[in-house]
Amino acid sequence: MTVMPAPGSHLAKRQSILDTAACVFCREGYGGTNIDMIACEAGVSRQTVYNHHGDKDSLFRAVVHEVTERVNHRVFETLATFPDQPRDLGADLAAFAVRFNKNCIYDRDGKFLRRLVDTEGERYPELFAEWREQGPGKTWAALAARFARLAHAGYLEIEDPDLVARQFLALINADFKVATLLGEMPSDEEIERSSANAVSMFLRAYACRPSGTAAARDKSALKA
Repeated sequence: MTVMPAPGSHLAKRQSILDTAACVFCREGYGGTNIDMIACEAGVSRQTVYNHHGDKDSLFRAVVHEVTERVNHRVFETLATFPDQPRDLGADLAAFAVRFNKNCIYDRDGKFLRRLVDTEGERYPELFAEWREQGPGKTWAALAARFARLAHAGYLEIEDPDLVARQFLALINADFKVATLLGEMPSDEEIERSSANAVSMFLRAYACRPSGTAAARDKSALKA
């Protein structure tokens, strides 16, 4: 359980500056943001911001670290619900995809990181070095391990679990990538429909196929 800092404490002020800075960086971009702007919106002095976080570069890194930590917490909470022993592989994976989209991609923090990476990543790649390692890097590895277990159990036919994990994540949010860059957010119904379609496509590529006698029996059943 996350413990909130006491109101008015040193930690509370530090957190308030981080939250304000996140909003300003997201709205103005890294290049368009300055310390005075953040101090004004946080209701503190410029020196207070410097005392807590140093210069703009250090503050930006602190913001990305903080948000990445929050996103990772929700990612691993959601990964704990991955269907390792599915009753219905398609339905269970689709439900997981919906949870992942809602909890980790289309929430406030996920939207913030995605927007900053898309707008600032090329110009300031060094600012996102930690995010690359601690964010997507950890998520891909953890999801790949779960897909490897499904393959070992005979549900999937895959050779490269890391590639499969990246492809799965790309598929489940492909429909809304452009819309979210423009500030639009999908509805629950759109997320559910898109997730089901993505999982259906994913399983056409990787689901185990019946072989031998089972395949012949299935074909006979279809003809009948």
